[in-house]
Amino acid sequence: MSPEVDRLLANLEPASPENLETRLRFGLACAMRVKHLLENAEVMACLEAFAALVQAQDFGLELAALAERADRLANGHQGSRSLDGVGHAAVSATYTFAKAIAGKARQAAEYAAYAAVYGQGGYGATSDPSAYEPEHEWQAIQLQGVLNGRHAVRSAA
Repeated sequence: MSPEVDRLLANLEPASPENLETRLRFGLACAMRVKHLLENAEVMACLEAFAALVQAQDFGLELAALAERADRLANGHQGSRSLDGVGHAAVSATYTFAKAIAGKARQAAEYAAYAAVYGQGGYGATSDPSAYEPEHEWQAIQLQGVLNGRHAVRSAA
């Protein structure tokens, strides 16, 4: 986590009903950023349902049920069938979505950054702190926008 993203995320802690919408919007932005890494059609459908709930500002029982479903899908992900899993970031992208819908903005950001870096360069890339810089910069811009009340979610830099 970059110092800037960490500083901005501090605005969302502790988690409360008052900052739920902001946490969900930022988590959704992170999930949309790594959406292309998802493989499971059920996860993709859940992500679309989540986006619709955020757009409608519907944070009730349907959101809670979707969060449980997302958690189950993330915990049940099979992972990569290859020996080294190079470039296989679907598990981390799925966890990004599960954490986002649970309102866990910090964890969603962490999983999204890992998924993006892993998806570009495999496990070796994840040990290079500089590989995360573009993702952390993107996250800081997105989070600042959400904190300022700009609700547009863009999946590209």
